[in-house]
Amino acid sequence: MSVTTIGALVGGVIDSMSGDDDASWDGALKGAVVANVLKLVIPAAITYAVGWAVLRGAGELKDVVFGEVK
Repeated sequence: MSVTTIGALVGGVIDSMSGDDDASWDGALKGAVVANVLKLVIPAAITYAVGWAVLRGAGELKDVVFGEVK
């Protein structure tokens, strides 16, 4: 199952649990949108964090090899 489908199912179930209306399609729609947003944001955040760690490590390595430049 795709992420969008799972997000829609979870959103629909959560919306139907609240009991304030009979239609759970709006929760399914919100769940699908949130799933697609997270599908884009999480890999971007992980890529940023890894890139930051690599650059920080490269800077520390440069300081160890060549000495700290002030």
